[in-house]
Amino acid sequence: MKVYFDNAATTYPKPESVADAVYDYIKNNGANIGRGIYKSALSAAEKVYETRELIAELFNAENTDNVIFTANVTEALNMVIKGFLKPGDHVLVSSMEHNAVMRPLTQLLDYGITFERIPSEKNGTMCEDMIAPLIKSNTKAIITTHASNVCGTIMPIEKIGGICGKYGLKFIVDTAQTAGTEKIDMQKCNISALCFTGHKGLYGPQGTGGFVLTDEMAEMLEPLISGGTGSISDKETVPDFCPDKFEAGTLNILGIYGLNEGIRFINSVGIDNIKRHELMLTEQFIRGINRLDTLKIAGINGTENRTAVVSIVGNDMKRDMSELAAYLEKCGIMLRIGMHCAPNAHKILGTFPSGTLRFSFGYFNKPEEVDYTLECMENFE
Repeated sequence: MKVYFDNAATTYPKPESVADAVYDYIKNNGANIGRGIYKSALSAAEKVYETRELIAELFNAENTDNVIFTANVTEALNMVIKGFLKPGDHVLVSSMEHNAVMRPLTQLLDYGITFERIPSEKNGTMCEDMIAPLIKSNTKAIITTHASNVCGTIMPIEKIGGICGKYGLKFIVDTAQTAGTEKIDMQKCNISALCFTGHKGLYGPQGTGGFVLTDEMAEMLEPLISGGTGSISDKETVPDFCPDKFEAGTLNILGIYGLNEGIRFINSVGIDNIKRHELMLTEQFIRGINRLDTLKIAGINGTENRTAVVSIVGNDMKRDMSELAAYLEKCGIMLRIGMHCAPNAHKILGTFPSGTLRFSFGYFNKPEEVDYTLECMENFE
């Protein structure tokens, strides 16, 4: 049996409609957008704008034009963080951040930009009552992942957004692990910039992602990349309107065609149904792990306040999980082992520097695959 449990890295398989859309664009269209007025170019432009509309609706954004496409969520986070912060600024981040946030912030230390981490419980739950005492006169934003890619713990973004509103801070959210599986309302959560990736819960191809801005944030953000946009081509200055202000060069149009169908698939199935199925598998898996004497869950041992990402370690925290990972790979089970690009999250969880063995379940996984995996793990014991 072949079992894919690495959906936190990228979802697989994709809906058939996603592959069909990519193929159809390559075979039957292939045109660029904003560069021609012929039929195929206009058709492609309509599809790209339609995808912006789907994304704006998915996140309840205030302006469709403020949906900006990038190659991935890492690029989106870099563009938002580095385009917003100035020397002397201070930001707060969660203690569970991915390096897509932490490496840009660490780079910016050399430019006089500082950060502090909001403390977390040992299971990755944010200590939200510690946020206000950390806010300084030069604090400009709170940046947080919506859910940990290591242990699945969800951050309280609605409460954080309320704190940002009270103290006049911008709120930047990384939804790499939640877009498509959790309902996210930018206006309700007071989110200034939402960064997303297309190839995970949105079921699009790799090479798709982006960020969504409020009108106010769009005005404040400086573009990091500039060049041809197909608009106001008589000027050498950067356009001052979205999305052109942040989208220089040719977009990944074939990827956006696929992303369009991925979001349509989510809308047809329903986010609640996707989440329900994934957490059913998560609960089944956690129950099975709890029956094993030599393994335990890193993080929340249950399905409350979490996504379908589950990391496990040895019961004594010293066991080398690479042997188990290699054995499961021979059984046809695909997952991820290591640090998952989030070293401080592992320090919080007590799994640094050994890391964890991570299982991440998706909508296309089945209960029998979980049973098979648990049986293989019991046999390894």
